[in-house]
Amino acid sequence: MTSSRAANAGRAGRRSRRRRADMPLLGGIRPPIALLCLLIVALAGLTAKVLGPSGEAVVPEAVLTSQKHFAEDGAIALRASIDERVTDLQRTAAALSKGERAEPEDVLSDLGRTYQKWTGTTVLDLETGDVLAARGERIPLAWIDKDVLTGEYALAPRMVRLETGDVRLMTMAVLDRKEGPQHLLIASNSLAVPNISMGPFRTMAVVARDGEVLATAGFEESEALNSDKQRTELDFLQKQMSRLSGQAATRTEEHPVTAREPGSHGYPGVSGTLVGDSYNGRITTAGYASLASSDPAEKDSVAAGLGLTVVAMLPVVQQQGAADTGRELYGLVAAGALIALGLLAAAVLWVAVQRPLLRMFLESRRLARGDLTRPVAIPRWGEAARIGTALERLRTQLIGDGDGAGSGTGRRKARFGVRVPLAVTAVLLLLWCVPVGLLLNRTDDSVSVPATMVNDQRERTDLVADRVRRALNEAQADLVSTSRLIDVDKPDAAGELLSDALREHTRYQALYVVDGSGEVLARAGGDPHGWSDDEDLPLVRVSGKGGKKPVIQAGAPVPEEKGVTLVGEVRVEFLNSLLKRPGLGELRVVNAEAETLAASDGFRAFEGLPGDTLPDLVRAAGVPVGAGPVENGLLLRDGGSVTVAAAAPFSGGGVASDLGWTVVSWQNADSFEIAAYEREDRSVLAGLLGLAAIVICLGWVHLVVARPLRALAASAEKLAGGDLKTVHFPRYQDEVGAVVRSLELIRQQLQARRNNQARRPAEPRLGAGGR
Repeated sequence: MTSSRAANAGRAGRRSRRRRADMPLLGGIRPPIALLCLLIVALAGLTAKVLGPSGEAVVPEAVLTSQKHFAEDGAIALRASIDERVTDLQRTAAALSKGERAEPEDVLSDLGRTYQKWTGTTVLDLETGDVLAARGERIPLAWIDKDVLTGEYALAPRMVRLETGDVRLMTMAVLDRKEGPQHLLIASNSLAVPNISMGPFRTMAVVARDGEVLATAGFEESEALNSDKQRTELDFLQKQMSRLSGQAATRTEEHPVTAREPGSHGYPGVSGTLVGDSYNGRITTAGYASLASSDPAEKDSVAAGLGLTVVAMLPVVQQQGAADTGRELYGLVAAGALIALGLLAAAVLWVAVQRPLLRMFLESRRLARGDLTRPVAIPRWGEAARIGTALERLRTQLIGDGDGAGSGTGRRKARFGVRVPLAVTAVLLLLWCVPVGLLLNRTDDSVSVPATMVNDQRERTDLVADRVRRALNEAQADLVSTSRLIDVDKPDAAGELLSDALREHTRYQALYVVDGSGEVLARAGGDPHGWSDDEDLPLVRVSGKGGKKPVIQAGAPVPEEKGVTLVGEVRVEFLNSLLKRPGLGELRVVNAEAETLAASDGFRAFEGLPGDTLPDLVRAAGVPVGAGPVENGLLLRDGGSVTVAAAAPFSGGGVASDLGWTVVSWQNADSFEIAAYEREDRSVLAGLLGLAAIVICLGWVHLVVARPLRALAASAEKLAGGDLKTVHFPRYQDEVGAVVRSLELIRQQLQARRNNQARRPAEPRLGAGGR
């Protein structure tokens, strides 16, 4: 009974060992080889697509993107214009309510002289409804009712249609003096895009929430055209503007956050591009941008809540989308080369790593099962050779032929081992990745840049210059409005007034009142700088040369106080914020000597422009042509790169127009979505993806095969050398783990054999003592 149980236990043990030796091999080198093949095939398909024919659209993507940026600039300008007019009216009304009583006619006269921005103004008596004074175009009053004057949205700006059909934005403020009845100050202004340079053939429109076109700019008058063909084209463009405006209004109904692509930056509102119909070989392109914004800093914007959208439309020459057979062949050749090198790399891994390892797995399993008749087939090199040599020594030990030290071919050292095929595989794949990523599809200064991009760079730079000029004019106009409330005989009250103005006008860093000798009579904010009341000096000037920041000062003489001036120092950060425009590159405001006063990025005060071409461009832009200086734009080809640059001097009205300042912009053409640069980027991407495949797959092989295989070779040699105490635990369910399991079975057999040999000499002695 006992012998039967022992036999059953022995058979169960052998079956258990057989199951452990025959366990399915998971992991190992086969999964990374398979993954490498899959990645190579996928990368080859991607290469054939992205390096093949570009399938260029009828309109270059760079041109469409430029129209979107132009619409964004127009939306920014319109929003700032509306908000400034509303704020200026409200601040003026608040200041007049605190001051002495003035006649309605005088109120409108002072308002017009200070700002000159409204198409019509009216003062209305709230008790009687009588019109006390009116200037400019006639403002209808039928829309004024109880809901306009009371409730949650009391005195909120409203869009009103005039008898002529034009739409005006009505802004209201109450003149509430301590003595006398309340008056309602009403100002109307146009919803048209501010008077900016749009360039030839471009038109812009302001669109309501329902898609109605409220105002347009850039269209020629039908009566001014000389031929029926021109009138037909004008009619086509007007219909295109109406249709595209309706599409834009629908798209801008999306929320500004959800409408943007994840990770995108730049314009905080909803913007995009549209493509219309073609006429006479030109196709209409449009960009749109809503005035609504997701920026928390603009949550109080009145314009953002009006539901308006700006659409910029430009007809461009239609491109011919002919297929490029040579480029298609190029993509197929690159993909074929990748597949050939990838298969060769996989073959190297299979022949140099996988097959010797499988052979050692089979040999170790044969020895563990007791098949000791054949010598071990030892590979020629590497860790597999070391393992094979150790297995042969273990086979001779199991046979009983000494310790196996002199059997077989002896112990083989591997200087490099499995690292050699890994390095060869990496070199094979790098033969494709490096040329594709670093050498193919490289661009130089011969890249063709659409003329539209140069024109748009120039026009957008002029738009920014106009925005900065208007901001400086607004700053000086605010000072004029505030100066009328200053009483130099009451310095404490003047200081309090300046503190209130400083809180309301974030563009200033300091406000102070100085007399003719330069003495400061009242101040608020930072430390004041020197101011001269010389009449030959402009009211907006710059000082602080040699310091860390330019000091930009604006002044307004205090009425009826000779030599007394209210001075405000404009924050440089405020001007910097006006220069941050997506898709326009780097912008700077420079003086007549091309010294930097403000920039979209970091700068040193009064530093010069980089290179020699940009200063020359600034000087050329300042040369008067006709009525005054005009903006310039050019394409710079130098050093293998292409740069688009533009310079726009201050022009127009206001005190800032005579400063001699210029806004200059430049950006590398590789930031445009041009086919040549996109092919270069795709080539670099393909090379990087190939490098990623190398790192992932060969790193995987190194972690799960190379390192465990080297450890296995050392363990096998130690076991063959007589170390029977170390127990071998398999860590992986793969070929290496299977060999480790076999080594453990062989160790157990050798241990049992040694124990049996130790017991045999003792058995005769025990038998003789017993007799």
